[in-house]
Amino acid sequence: MSDKGNKDWFSKFKKPLIVAGPCSAESEEQVLATAKELAKIDHVQIFRAGIWKPRTRPNSFEGVGAIGLQWLKKVKEQTGLLTAVEAANAQHVEECLKAGIDIIWIGARTTVNPFTVQEIADALKGVDITVMVKNPINPDLQLWLGAIERLNNVGIEKVIAVHRGFSSLSQTKFRNSPNWQIPIELKIQMPHIPVICDPSHIAGKHELLLSVAQEALDLDMDGLMIETHIDPINAKSDAQQQITPLKLKELLSQLVYRSPVSGNVEFSNRLEQLRKRIDKIDLDIVDILAARMQLVEEIGLYKKENNVTILQLERWNTVLKNILVQSENLGMQKEFSKKLYQLVHEESIRIQTEIMNQELHKK
Repeated sequence: MSDKGNKDWFSKFKKPLIVAGPCSAESEEQVLATAKELAKIDHVQIFRAGIWKPRTRPNSFEGVGAIGLQWLKKVKEQTGLLTAVEAANAQHVEECLKAGIDIIWIGARTTVNPFTVQEIADALKGVDITVMVKNPINPDLQLWLGAIERLNNVGIEKVIAVHRGFSSLSQTKFRNSPNWQIPIELKIQMPHIPVICDPSHIAGKHELLLSVAQEALDLDMDGLMIETHIDPINAKSDAQQQITPLKLKELLSQLVYRSPVSGNVEFSNRLEQLRKRIDKIDLDIVDILAARMQLVEEIGLYKKENNVTILQLERWNTVLKNILVQSENLGMQKEFSKKLYQLVHEESIRIQTEIMNQELHKK
């Protein structure tokens, strides 16, 4: 299947694609009750449920196991919803295929391990099935891309990437940091792969779901995966981030669905004018940075001739302080300016280090 073919296949789903269902399948009654309510919501097309749960601690609820697959068969029979299950190894894959599961997803804890991903891919070789790949727990784009490539290499081309956020050492309001630049970069490198967002795992709390879901759609994500439980308060796993089908319906109705293009000619013309101005400024910025780096080279040579160290901490602190003051005066975010100039400083250090080591390389 070509890159275009993968997008053509995905177009059979209504956009945005909505995947919903409980974090864990807990009982046949819970699964069917949730699914029947979700089937009443036009947007929902796929029912998800965890059967095998990779928990951090062994005494936590680790899923009902293969018996849950039979409950999902009933979901499909009674509601017509497609079914999706997380598979963490090749044996899970075999059991899902035997049970007629429509979609398999690879979880974040599995994506992080190329050996396990390869075993799953090998078990799927020759099978015409959709696979969803969640990003790895740690913010590593290459692992995410690699998991998708391993599936593509065995002939699985109906792949959907799922952005569920990343673990972070810093304390934020989110359970997992969105790090939106990573799924955006995946879309840039693999434009043929649909990317949906899992606001439940990013938010960790139901009250944050709406804002995360809206931001995902504003960034042109292709859909949402939202954990939905008939009785979330009493859920056996991740109760805080699950909502009822009724709440899901309300949330979906509150979202603003935007288009990547506009039919308004006046808007398009004005946007093009603004973009041309930005393009000119961007080229000016590159010219200015190039001139700056030429001065950095001169300084590096001068330091070398006079046996002066590359790092001048007092000078760097003064430069950064001045930049942050000017940024604040101009109404810019200081954190953005700080990150930008840290990159500029890193490149300056690299250039001067290269100059200092030129004689060593010759030897």
